[in-house]
Amino acid sequence: MLNPLWCERITMTPLRKRMIEDLQLKGYSPNTQQAYLHAVGKLARYYSKSPAQITEEELRAYFLHLTQVERCAYGTLKIAISGIKFCFAVTLHRQWPTLGMIRPGKARRLPVVLSRQEVRAVLGCVRAPVYQACLKTIYGCGLRISEGVAVQVTHIDGERKLLRVCGKGNKERQVPLSEPTLELLRGFWKVHRSVPWLFPARLQPRSASQEGPVEVVNLRQAFHRALEESGVKKPATVHSLRHSYATHLLEAGVQLRLIQEILGHRNPSTTAIYTHLTAEVRTQLVDPLQALTENL
Repeated sequence: MLNPLWCERITMTPLRKRMIEDLQLKGYSPNTQQAYLHAVGKLARYYSKSPAQITEEELRAYFLHLTQVERCAYGTLKIAISGIKFCFAVTLHRQWPTLGMIRPGKARRLPVVLSRQEVRAVLGCVRAPVYQACLKTIYGCGLRISEGVAVQVTHIDGERKLLRVCGKGNKERQVPLSEPTLELLRGFWKVHRSVPWLFPARLQPRSASQEGPVEVVNLRQAFHRALEESGVKKPATVHSLRHSYATHLLEAGVQLRLIQEILGHRNPSTTAIYTHLTAEVRTQLVDPLQALTENL
């Protein structure tokens, strides 16, 4: 019978509580905590016992199952490995060689980018004002979806035209606000005048939630409905708005280093992927390549 240690429906147990505390002490975001706990919970369900009772050989077999049988996607495997490593190495203090063996193969897929016209088409089809305002802010500031829904009224510095963003790992950064985006935020706040959330949950259509900001799942659904209605055929997501923002800035001549700071990327190579996506950047290669290959 399945040990209920990692089932979400039961009460908190000492090991789960300890892991949550360890994650909090390390400064992991709530979303990362939830993802790590889910990964360890899946391991516990696979063997029908507590993670504390799992042997190194069983852990090795489980990693093989993820990579060879389930063939997990890169992102899924990366989260699973990170969460399980954290549980065993940090919370259970087990420095097993197996924990250092498994590494997900790197996947470098180019992100989906919408043109400026496509962005306008999709956002124009978002019907609920709270969702439309939030999605426009995500595009206009290059935010992650979790950052977009969490914008608070006090985060806006209208005089300096800056938005304070609390990003991954609780790291703050400042993002420039264009005049149209600033006016959008001012106008939307005047509609509801709620604090602290700029996009409060109570404005969601047909939602029972009255507390906190708009829900991520509802915002995603609103975006996908608008995408279908717009006729844009690209497999875009809300995160595509962030990719599009960065690509459009690069096309406009903004330096890559500045875009990196705005997006909150720690590694420059993460931002550099956008150089592969812009027509303007590719156009810069035409003359040099022509000269390079001429009279060969």
